[in-house]
Amino acid sequence: MVRKKLALVGAQTLLGREIREMAKEFEIHAMDSTDDEGKTLVRDEDDLALMSPIDQKVVKAAAIVMLAGDLESTAKVRKMRASNLIDLTGVLEIDPKARLRSPLGESPVSGKAPIEVIAHPVATMLALFLRSLDAVAPINRSVVNVYHPASEFGTAAITELQQQTVALLSFQKVQKKIFDTQAAFAMLARLGEDSPHKLEKIEQRVESNLASLLGNKAAMPSLRLSQAPAFHGISASAWVEFKESPDLKRIAKLLAKAGMDVRGEDLEAPNNIGCAGQDGIAVGAIEPDRNSSLGAWFWLAADNHRLVSQNAMLVAREMIEA
Repeated sequence: MVRKKLALVGAQTLLGREIREMAKEFEIHAMDSTDDEGKTLVRDEDDLALMSPIDQKVVKAAAIVMLAGDLESTAKVRKMRASNLIDLTGVLEIDPKARLRSPLGESPVSGKAPIEVIAHPVATMLALFLRSLDAVAPINRSVVNVYHPASEFGTAAITELQQQTVALLSFQKVQKKIFDTQAAFAMLARLGEDSPHKLEKIEQRVESNLASLLGNKAAMPSLRLSQAPAFHGISASAWVEFKESPDLKRIAKLLAKAGMDVRGEDLEAPNNIGCAGQDGIAVGAIEPDRNSSLGAWFWLAADNHRLVSQNAMLVAREMIEA
């Protein structure tokens, strides 16, 4: 069987690495999101990858183009090509030809759009959890605190968090280019004013994506996004008030049947480290609210880049089967 050609722009990024690992059924043309001349040899922990700059001929000839790079490279490729684009970064959400996608957390969709934009991983995690939960025990309202990792900002943010951690332990001055504040050992409601990233904007994107994915299947939660001193993986604490007093053991069993990794009382609660490289989401520490007979607490964890890559690959397979 001839493998379809997949052009991967931003193959050197953390998301790009995930796609290269998961897209074995495709012939991958890995491209760096920079315009440097010649080819770049990138060393990962487990392999060596030869990447070319963005090549218009490759972009046009590929069956599918995945975008995992920066704003500039995404805009450049969009000018080269108008269809069979899968955007993993959310940059093309404003494109009138784009459609938001999350096969893991959405209702079945028909047809295809020229540009498929993969939902934010937090939106996917919460959509999958809330839709599944509401189907077995109708929800009245919910509140979710999400803990955002450095890896959502790319390799530079992971490096800066590591440098800050080492510097603080050795009483040195910390670097603040990405976070514009001390992110190591700190829980942050907002990043510094000069940070190129804004948690409030990410929070708004998550809410917008989640509203689209939930539709009328479950009530929107009240959501708060905080920056955690974590390198990778998303975690969330969810408080849910049900319309009737919940049977939590029954709910846990039904969530497991829906495909979630449910950790019972006899297992350690999930965490962002344990979920690294794992598909889907994990749910644990399921406990009743001591102050409300209708309320319960849930702890969620997932690999943020894995969720995005899973969704992207599901969409890619839809494209070649259509």
